[in-house]
Amino acid sequence: MKEELSSTHFRILPYIHRTPVLTSQILNALTGADLYFKCENFQRMGAFKMRGALNAIMQLRPDQKQKGVVTHSSGNFAQALALAARSLEVPAFIVMPENAPQVKKEAVNAYGGIIVECAPTLQAREETAARIAADTGATFVHPSDDLSVILGQGTAAKELLELHPNLEYIVTPVGGGGLVAGSILAAQHYGTTCKVVGGEPETMDDAYRSVKSGQIESNLSGDTIADGLKTQLGKINFPIIQAGIAEIVRVSDQEIIAAMRLIWERMKIVVEASSAVALAAVLKRKEIFAGKKTGIILSGGNVDLSKLPF
Repeated sequence: MKEELSSTHFRILPYIHRTPVLTSQILNALTGADLYFKCENFQRMGAFKMRGALNAIMQLRPDQKQKGVVTHSSGNFAQALALAARSLEVPAFIVMPENAPQVKKEAVNAYGGIIVECAPTLQAREETAARIAADTGATFVHPSDDLSVILGQGTAAKELLELHPNLEYIVTPVGGGGLVAGSILAAQHYGTTCKVVGGEPETMDDAYRSVKSGQIESNLSGDTIADGLKTQLGKINFPIIQAGIAEIVRVSDQEIIAAMRLIWERMKIVVEASSAVALAAVLKRKEIFAGKKTGIILSGGNVDLSKLPF
């Protein structure tokens, strides 16, 4: 898998930003840990998902590229696939729930994605994407449960570990599972004794329950300010997470908002609520990270500025 991660990184490098790693003495003091923030909010289209989208499209055959790609996403992967497809001159059909943030719909339009709206359920998203694939011949690219996507997302942690090879922990948000699974693979092959911890909203804690029960669980109800994490694990990423995750820490919306505000105020950077879940997890479980070199992947910065929670 190390070879696959390496070749993935080499493949996508011309199209991505090697995002900066920032530190904050104030946040170190607050958590008792040595924190290293991998700023994927500075990635093209504003989130880590550009990495996986590029890798998935770049491995398609020429005839597949001609017919395009299709995905379903509430926001960030929608933008990522649209921009990646435009960068590679491939058509992109994006199924978005009708209640997706307007700022994300506008970004998908700006990147040249063809939006098809559907009801805000996973079933509706999957059915609409399947219909488009059947009608157009476009290749379906799953936002998180596709090995090419997972390997692409893992390059963020790979870059972080190349800069700081002695990290003891990497903490990521957990939604569909692509970022945390990719980070686990990177930690196994580029870290020394690096463990991966996930942060998850307590109202949408399907990944926490999945690891406990040994099978993929769903969220039948509930809501969270971390709108990018309202998805569930898949059959490709779940075994990676099951075998490699150290712990999943559940955090409340109040804790997410507090962590988001800290990052805005203290680090002077824009992150979205989903992105702040990782810091919220560290703040909640300080005893795990005390005195430890800890990487935090700030997953994205696509915020609707008219709806800030503070």
